[in-house]
Amino acid sequence: MDSGLTPYLSVRVDHRTRVPQGYIKEGQIVLNLGPSAVRNLNMDNEWITFSARFGGASHAIEVPVANVLAIYARETGEGMGFASEAGLDVTGKVAEGETAAEAGPSGSDEPPKTPRGRPQLRVVK
Repeated sequence: MDSGLTPYLSVRVDHRTRVPQGYIKEGQIVLNLGPSAVRNLNMDNEWITFSARFGGASHAIEVPVANVLAIYARETGEGMGFASEAGLDVTGKVAEGETAAEAGPSGSDEPPKTPRGRPQLRVVK
């Protein structure tokens, strides 16, 4: 925002994420965090919360920080992507009702695979 750009947040939606269901595509949602789009924005180490309008109706948005996939500028697409930790809560524990195998590689004894090549950020609309 300091550079005059609009911050967008790409989020993986799960049972803890509170967003309007009609705007979720392929288990993800992109949120505009610009000052004209949100009210009462609060970010801490565990949650991002704010109010926003979708289709003219105000909604309370609650996103666990662990579900944030990327933050980027709408105008340039430049930003930062984050590793998805599907099935894990913010403390790194397997989510209730899932087995370690369902939670993915971080729930197993195998070390995670190191990504190869140059990092890339894909704009999700």
